[in-house]
Amino acid sequence: MNGRTDVSITVTVISDTHLRHRELNLLGGDLLIHCGDMFNLGTVDQSVLAELDAWFGVQEYDQVLCVGGNHDHALEAALQYNPQPFRNAHHLQDATYGYKGLNLYGTPWVPNLPSHAFSLDDAGLARAWSKIPDATDILITHTPPFGTLDKSSLGHSHGCPDLSKELQRIMPKVHCFGHVHAGAGSIRIRDTKFINASSIESGTGRVLPPISFEIAAGGVI
Repeated sequence: MNGRTDVSITVTVISDTHLRHRELNLLGGDLLIHCGDMFNLGTVDQSVLAELDAWFGVQEYDQVLCVGGNHDHALEAALQYNPQPFRNAHHLQDATYGYKGLNLYGTPWVPNLPSHAFSLDDAGLARAWSKIPDATDILITHTPPFGTLDKSSLGHSHGCPDLSKELQRIMPKVHCFGHVHAGAGSIRIRDTKFINASSIESGTGRVLPPISFEIAAGGVI
């Protein structure tokens, strides 16, 4: 990878669009990140991947990155035959992607939902999170870390404690995720900006505006 850059990079983050991606109003920029739950839990028809891919292709971004979510059985099935099932987006599963001097890492796993896609037990999650490199600027997961933008409408935390522990090692500049719709929003804790980019509001079903930010190699602007 080439040396770092001080050029400002514009990033838009979305998540949990559940087949309603065409209702979003995206302004364009450098990176578009989708944090999973592109589809619905019962969606298995592979045609939804082509339809989403076509939508990715007309967005005004230099690059589109995505990870799977627990509702994405259609994506999970496609990955058995092709690790990159989209032509207009780069899929990340326990993988790093370099962009203009930034290190991004994507991983889709969710805790203890055995009938859902991309689910692992506690031991599997611990192994997956341990693979995340220290030198990660933007971390992309589907599940939140425990205790951060992870509370349901009933006030229950659904984030992953093991992920929270690993974040103390990784200390990314930005951590993007979704999964818990009621936790949508962003917060800065010490040197990390946390973004729950869930795009559909809990309770109302209203489509929320995407979250955008700017970042340089030295940190979030």
